[in-house]
Amino acid sequence: MTEKLSTIDIVAEIFCQATKKTLDKSTQKSIKYSKTIQVIPDVCLRPELGCFVQFTGDYNGLVVMNFSAGAAMELYRSYMLAMGLPEDSLAKECTSAEVVDTMGEMTNQFMGKAMQMVESKFDLTSYIGQPKALSLNTAITLTPNLDYQDNRRMVFSLETHRFYMEMALEKTEFVVMG
Repeated sequence: MTEKLSTIDIVAEIFCQATKKTLDKSTQKSIKYSKTIQVIPDVCLRPELGCFVQFTGDYNGLVVMNFSAGAAMELYRSYMLAMGLPEDSLAKECTSAEVVDTMGEMTNQFMGKAMQMVESKFDLTSYIGQPKALSLNTAITLTPNLDYQDNRRMVFSLETHRFYMEMALEKTEFVVMG
């Protein structure tokens, strides 16, 4: 007997697929994600580089992306080189505005894809705000709303580094009618 997945777990899986598809294409690298989704008590921005964005509409939530310096630089370099920029023109530090802004832009791209995929599957629409990216020395816990009691963490792997998506979703259930 198979266990019915909760709505947040279904949405989390769609977000993982959207992130992989978008980053595979934009970085020309193979991004992997863990088939295990973690239940977590809080959603946090964590060092060295974090990015967050809220989505609102037919369903509401918050996504946080957490990148180590190595993961941010690996994604940034792959993204910029795939666009044809010369190696010698790339930023060298993960705290540079170029790297931080690029992580925000990547987040915007895969969140747009995720919204599109959820709408295609469930006929429900949400809109993302502008992702905010920043370099961090310490973790910051985000509490978007008391109704956001369901939180998940998804793990992504690059060639040599990992990065994380944390998601808070309002208490909701998607029930597809005949």
